Amino acid sequence: MSAASTPDLAAELLELAAATAREAGRMLIDKRPLDGPDVVQTKSSPTDVVTQMDRAAEQLIIERIRAVRPDDAFLGEEGGARDGGSGVRWVVDPIDGTVNYLYDLPDWAVSIAAEVDGTTVAGAVDMPRRGETCTAVRGGGALLHTASGTRELRVNAGVPLGEALVATGFGYDAGRRAGQARVLTGVLPGVRDIRRGGSCCVDLCSLAVGRVDAYYERGVQAWDVAAGALIVQEAGGRVEGLHGAPASPELTIAAGPGTFEALHELLVPLDPLTD
Repeated sequence: MSAASTPDLAAELLELAAATAREAGRMLIDKRPLDGPDVVQTKSSPTDVVTQMDRAAEQLIIERIRAVRPDDAFLGEEGGARDGGSGVRWVVDPIDGTVNYLYDLPDWAVSIAAEVDGTTVAGAVDMPRRGETCTAVRGGGALLHTASGTRELRVNAGVPLGEALVATGFGYDAGRRAGQARVLTGVLPGVRDIRRGGSCCVDLCSLAVGRVDAYYERGVQAWDVAAGALIVQEAGGRVEGLHGAPASPELTIAAGPGTFEALHELLVPLDPLTD
């Protein structure tokens, strides 16, 4: 039996992921400067920012997990890759939606996923300003945790595309944004409306909860989608690229059965992989 098929290990990893994500989320609220965090770095463009709080949150996450599981590997948005020998790798986005966090907008999250032998088996997305945490274990379903209780998640299925509320996002590069705007002009007339929240993993959790009916975006990275994709899948949704390809930075599409296929067919002739 492979490690990836061991339910006890997946449950253990989820417990650690959820507790750590919540602790990082509390820290990010409690220690956020009143006048906003300092931008310490830009990455792909001047609009792609890193704050000192991104780095502090990722450091906290790695320290907490390594205290319990010192031999695990990590892939973090801010810290890059770190090798390990256990077969477990943690995929971490300390603040997904950094620009929202910078401007004190509510849609940002801490995302932590655990892979075993290359398969994501557990994921937690903590949304501190919403007071919500979404979690999932492969084969065990997805849950929404709030102060008032916990409930199982199911995506909206079979929503006609013309009645679908569709979430999306935009990249940081000006050329990429121009291409995404071109695709958007083709999508918008065919759907109920578009929402752009600014955080991939929050959008995926909104899909799993049923607050939106579909999501697509070009340019998201592994740390953006690792936990959220598992949450959507365990809530009954599909998360893929074009023509059955895996979700990737090329394109990620997510929706419930029926709606996924319709959105896919709408996107194909729009040439969404071209900037």
